[in-house]
Amino acid sequence: MSWVVVSDAYELHAEACAYLESLRARDRSINTQRVYAGRVALYLTRCAATGADWAAPGFVWLTRFLHWLVEEPLPPRGLKTRPESRYREKTTANQIVTTVGEFLRFGVPNGWVKSETAAMLSERKYLSYLPPGYSAGEDGQHRVVDAKTIKFNVAVPGYEWLNDEQYGQLVDATSRARDRFLVAVLGATGTRIGEALGLHREDMHLLSNSASLGCQVLGPHIHVRRRLNSNGALAKARMPRWIPVEEGLVELYAEYTYERGRVPEAAESPMVFVNLFRAPLGRPMSYPNAKDLFDRLAAKVGFAARPHMLRHTAATRWVRSDTPRDVVQNLLGHVSPSSMDPYVHATDADKRAAVDRLAAKRRQQGAGA
Repeated sequence: MSWVVVSDAYELHAEACAYLESLRARDRSINTQRVYAGRVALYLTRCAATGADWAAPGFVWLTRFLHWLVEEPLPPRGLKTRPESRYREKTTANQIVTTVGEFLRFGVPNGWVKSETAAMLSERKYLSYLPPGYSAGEDGQHRVVDAKTIKFNVAVPGYEWLNDEQYGQLVDATSRARDRFLVAVLGATGTRIGEALGLHREDMHLLSNSASLGCQVLGPHIHVRRRLNSNGALAKARMPRWIPVEEGLVELYAEYTYERGRVPEAAESPMVFVNLFRAPLGRPMSYPNAKDLFDRLAAKVGFAARPHMLRHTAATRWVRSDTPRDVVQNLLGHVSPSSMDPYVHATDADKRAAVDRLAAKRRQQGAGA
């Protein structure tokens, strides 16, 4: 699958299409390509509507574009007679402008965009205070970074995850074995949705001994490998890894295999997750399929539920069970230890326990005095 950008007259925008082709060449996932294509198309549409030259928008115009993104109402959803007005978040606007900046920078070496246009998008900044996990280098050479000049200042969003009760409710809300297994895989292994949708049946080593499969890893486990798939699913991590699983997940896979066996069209597909309930039967599940599933489950349980929340859920469980951070890092497929920091969440109980421990220690010190 390839994404392109076309005009109202159905003419290809050559420069935008070349940019999207570069994303494919860099092994960016099909989902990333889809999102970036929409952002670039939105930018080009706004340029055409205002008479701006997309290759030389100007600092003031880009600033106005940033504000237009949050002030312009989004198209209504569904067929409601009196739809509520919806607007983009400032974080979303920042992401769109970031993609536009990358698109413009891509145009510089190709001769479409002047270097000064790309240069105005960022400025050199000295980091007086370093973010958690950020290394300044032995000589502080990494303290000077390129900071975006056109953006909203927004608070860092909190990372969402599910507690044990919510996770159980989400699993119980599934009515089909395939959907139940997908939710369980994400919650038990911490895989990204692209990694889960990219699983092949040959990756499922669910026997106590997989030597017959040419694998020396003991116990049931799954392999996560980066490969090109027909559904566009792509593992973010370039290095392959294996993740051990519990017997409960093996049982769910057996139930799913039985359900899948009743759909003849699914027999030949090498992929684990395939369409079983709507046409085209047997085709690998896609990102939109998974989003639709989680949207339905969220409506059913009454709280937000997205695939990546289950990655945070798995990581938080491992950390709280005193799993060493380097082991959790390997399970998640992170290259940098600092990438693991966002996956550690403190609950109300954790914070209350910390305060109670300090109070108890002070009481002991007071009694000793």
